[in-house]
Amino acid sequence: MEIWNSHFECMERNGLKHIQTERLRETVERVYFNVPYYRNKMQQAGLGPESIQSIDDLAKLPFTTKTDLRDNYPFSLFAVPMSEIVRIHASSGTTGKPTVVGYTRNDISTWSEVMARTLTSAGANRHDFIQIAYGYGLFTGGLGLHYGGEKIGASVIPISGGNTTRQIQLMRDFGSTVLACTPSYALFLAEAIAESGIKREELRLKVGVFGAEPWTENMRREIEDKLKIKALDIYGLSEVIGPGVASECLSQSGLHINEDHFYPEIIDPETLKVLPPGLTGELVFTTITKEGLPLIRYRTRDLTSLNYEKCKCGRTLVRMNKCLGRSDDMLIIRGVNLFPSQVETVLLEMSGITPHYLLIVDRINNLDTLELKVEVEEAFFMDKISQLEAVRQKLQNNLENSIGLSIKVTFVEPKGIVRSEGKAVRVVDKRKF
Repeated sequence: MEIWNSHFECMERNGLKHIQTERLRETVERVYFNVPYYRNKMQQAGLGPESIQSIDDLAKLPFTTKTDLRDNYPFSLFAVPMSEIVRIHASSGTTGKPTVVGYTRNDISTWSEVMARTLTSAGANRHDFIQIAYGYGLFTGGLGLHYGGEKIGASVIPISGGNTTRQIQLMRDFGSTVLACTPSYALFLAEAIAESGIKREELRLKVGVFGAEPWTENMRREIEDKLKIKALDIYGLSEVIGPGVASECLSQSGLHINEDHFYPEIIDPETLKVLPPGLTGELVFTTITKEGLPLIRYRTRDLTSLNYEKCKCGRTLVRMNKCLGRSDDMLIIRGVNLFPSQVETVLLEMSGITPHYLLIVDRINNLDTLELKVEVEEAFFMDKISQLEAVRQKLQNNLENSIGLSIKVTFVEPKGIVRSEGKAVRVVDKRKF
């Protein structure tokens, strides 16, 4: 397996810890003297830059949350003058003010570097054609992949999201070998390709790098089966840098975190205590090379665990397991904790059921209700009502056995669930809290 930067990606862990320590100390000094928010938080905790002498001292520092970013909207957390900010990205702001991210020239260089690692770990090189179907603009997905693709010398096709017919045409005509998009859009493309009459042999696709939303192993198998490619998970957050924080190699045995740039911790989301390696909890990142928007102990809300064993690909970077979901995406229904990914796992284990679904949560007479609307495949939808009812009952039983909740299951016709060309909408919560 090819490795883009073996010096850092395969570094012995003691050497890596030394680099992390030096970079953390520089970062803490930078935010203390240049970001009033961090200086105040550290002073309240009785800390100064001299308090952090090792990466092991990181747990002394306070956490940062998305609320902190919004409270300091738009630029108050930037650690450099605006004259040094060469790029600004922002989240959609659907749940409030957008979170704003600023990049210096060095930050853009770092982003290109970690994305070059990501694409190389997927087997891409200068001979590949990378079709980027992530959105461009304020969203970080498209441009992140773009710069990484150019850095490795590949031919980048910046088609952006949407326009599925054109996506398929260019995929065939240009000979795209790497597809970059959300996993839900990859499935949508697979359906559209099948309906277009284009034969799989006409396409040169070999691998997909999919992220921006949680997806299960069952969904991976579905994508690989329908598109006949290797489906790899990539992970990133706009606040940390965008895509490129972590990515799977072709071994598909966890996502390698670029921990020479982004230092990870796993904490208990309730007690906020750091958990030992191997235990599942909330992922926290400290950026140790970023200049524009350095973040100290940023709570991602993503739930995962870390594996420090050397990967068979040769990389020594710590690996994070596929995210189970987000602590703030977790639904609590009648006292039971539920993640949408648990529903998806059950759906993909049943024949005739598609992974296109919508969970509708409501509260009627002070009691939480949960309805699952899910598409069935064309052949099943044409079956007799009695046969459909038998499948529906089986699905309802499987969900109840797996999740511990009674769920009303409603079948909808094929294409009855609205498709998304970005992140898929899986939950509509109508409850008034």
